[in-house]
Amino acid sequence: MKKVFSICLLCLSITSFAQTAESDTIRNWTIGGASSFTFNQVSLTNWAAGGKNSVAGTFLFNLHLNYSKDRISWDNTIDLGYGLTKQGSDNLVKTEDKLYLTSKLGYQVDGSKWYYTGLMDFKTQFDVGYNDPPENTLKLSEFMSPAYVNFSLGMDYKPNDNFSMYISPLTSKLTIVMDDSLSRAGAFGVDTLKHVRSEYGASVKLLAKKANIIKNVDVSTRLDLFSNLGDKPQNVDVDWELAFNMKVNNFLSAVASINLIYDDDINYINEEGNPEGARAQFKQLFGFGINYKFGR
Repeated sequence: MKKVFSICLLCLSITSFAQTAESDTIRNWTIGGASSFTFNQVSLTNWAAGGKNSVAGTFLFNLHLNYSKDRISWDNTIDLGYGLTKQGSDNLVKTEDKLYLTSKLGYQVDGSKWYYTGLMDFKTQFDVGYNDPPENTLKLSEFMSPAYVNFSLGMDYKPNDNFSMYISPLTSKLTIVMDDSLSRAGAFGVDTLKHVRSEYGASVKLLAKKANIIKNVDVSTRLDLFSNLGDKPQNVDVDWELAFNMKVNNFLSAVASINLIYDDDINYINEEGNPEGARAQFKQLFGFGINYKFGR
């Protein structure tokens, strides 16, 4: 639970900064984002139909800090999420866990909507993930195991603030596994007893959003593609996310999202703890709760 409080404190600090920055009207910066908290609880007493008491909560937070002046464009994004559920006396089970940072610096091609661009992004998680919840004995992942760091150079097409298509023929991808037990097992494609795997290839990043696609419904999507040109370039890594934010009033909203991941270097681990090769990973989230938007 300490990690939950730390995540919330971090997000509150960032939100406070963003609100201060907005009120001070920092020239050339656009600062804004949204946070949401969904909570579900079931309590049963002498319930003839059976069942278990349960409690669940999910916290989501995203923030953008974008700078634009003359021909310089600098876009920064923070995307965080953490969720837990508990049924009866079972152990806590993680339902959402992401930490995603990206920074993109571009210089506009004279008179066009293209930018010469360098990009860095970082992905990991906050907490331990298990293959056998709620027993929680077979560890699959944890903070910085894995972590992904990408550095790339390319061209970014930005016709407006709601769409970006970044194409890079020069991309370096680092897969980091700091946990010794996962490293010994060669998890996430790193060599046994190694902590870092380097890949070089090409990548594409697509970002798009639309406010009020229908009344009070905002939609956003992100697609990341990476091909290791030195090893099976046809096996493209895919990370696609689609999210809907449905507004009820100024503070209540419903959130729905889907996330599809395929990485040829990540094995599916069965219930016995044995790897069975790469498979498509799919996550769906839906929640109703408190939502707060700030900035622009």
